[in-house]
Amino acid sequence: MSAQTAIDPWLLSILVCPVTRTKLRYVEMAGELISDAAGAAYPIRDGVPVMLIDEARLLGSGDQ
Repeated sequence: MSAQTAIDPWLLSILVCPVTRTKLRYVEMAGELISDAAGAAYPIRDGVPVMLIDEARLLGSGDQ
């Protein structure tokens, strides 16, 4: 899925993973925020990060 959703740099600087409390990595083409520490991807819907654990996608070995 190629959402190409922009996120405000300030918002990205303050968001952390709800599981590990570590910084997130933004992947624009996927429209997701990645927590490398938790191995999870949080979706961005209509420009709003969905930081719910139940909504996160678990990353596999081939995911970046």
